[in-house]
Amino acid sequence: MGTMIDIQAKDGSGSFKGYLAVPAAGEGPGIVLLQEIFGINETMRKVADYYAEEGYVVLAPDLFWRQEPGVQLEYSPAEWEKAFGFYQGFDQDLGVEDIDAAISVLKGLPECNGKVGALGFCLGARLSYLTACRCDVDAAVGYYGMGIENHLHEAVNISGRLVLHFAGNDEYCPAAARNDIYAALGDQEHVELYTYPGVDHAFAREGSEHYHKPSALMAHQRSVTAFRQVIGPHYDLSYLWDKHCEYEFDTRNVDDTMATMVAEPYVNHIPNMTGGVGYKNLYRFYKNHFVDVNPADTALIPISRTIGATQIVDELLFTFTHDRVIDWMLPGIEPTGKYVEVPLVAVVKFRGDKLYHEHIYWDQASVLVQIGKLDPHGLPVAGQESAAKLLDETLPSNTLMPNWPDSEGLDQGGAQ
Repeated sequence: MGTMIDIQAKDGSGSFKGYLAVPAAGEGPGIVLLQEIFGINETMRKVADYYAEEGYVVLAPDLFWRQEPGVQLEYSPAEWEKAFGFYQGFDQDLGVEDIDAAISVLKGLPECNGKVGALGFCLGARLSYLTACRCDVDAAVGYYGMGIENHLHEAVNISGRLVLHFAGNDEYCPAAARNDIYAALGDQEHVELYTYPGVDHAFAREGSEHYHKPSALMAHQRSVTAFRQVIGPHYDLSYLWDKHCEYEFDTRNVDDTMATMVAEPYVNHIPNMTGGVGYKNLYRFYKNHFVDVNPADTALIPISRTIGATQIVDELLFTFTHDRVIDWMLPGIEPTGKYVEVPLVAVVKFRGDKLYHEHIYWDQASVLVQIGKLDPHGLPVAGQESAAKLLDETLPSNTLMPNWPDSEGLDQGGAQ
């Protein structure tokens, strides 16, 4: 994965190391990654590798080098005690100077296109904020920083984009501190502030007792979106998704399909939990239970497409004749010969220029009604009618509501 490189301190006191991770493309915008109080440990290196997958040249400088080079602590009580010792002995102003030195090195690397952002966690989040105030970066992102409220007077110097993520239950950045930060920065156009209710410090660190995956995923999407908007890189996600679908449904080539995805992707068909997690299981699923089992007349009719910085949401009409066992949609059900039209939504997440995952949604009850396996009588479910209304919104609404006729003639206040 990454490598260690040398960074020369600007005050002439020596050099220190930094962990460098480069994207598969070999070049891209830069991110200086600012550590927690545990040093450039395995967690920080994984974050660097993760953002390299997103298309960034990531440099994580060893900011505790002036106390002890190469600090790599984990999360046992004894290691926590050591980490707080390094935190208490840390010279913040010299630390920001060392970050500035790392930024200069990063900008000078042939792999970096010259645009640079800062990303920090815990202590690193406060340093990311101060980097935005004191250094030449285009964007800065911080997760659950503490002490930022003591440096709000420096915010006038921020010229780039700033994104700060806060944990609602964080004792290190309590509500009073967040309120001060929101009051000072909340109305700034170039600043985004997010608080995640009910979560605690380190909610984005996998393995933490406070790890909260939904909040971590949302925060990551917001962070990468901010970086994409300001420093890039910019990918044609629509084209990448179309090629993936072409390999799935037109050429039906499993190897080409997998080549559009990250090393360890996953697919989850939400209604019936078919799919696969990881390359091996997903390849098996595509090869034996998806690509070659779709009926010949399968069609994906696009209705709408929403393209974000990190994902696509497709609204489709999915049609087919049930002339074979379709493992992924109707596992174990023998062919009925019925024609099916069902609305389908695909939420497709990317890392860099590769698909990371697909969340696919459809109304399984509607499919079962259309193939005659579910009697809709007395149930609030529809068959082909739901697909028809998707295409023609003027078709009657509320036909499954037995009390709908009772409200005719009543206004919104209930008066006759």
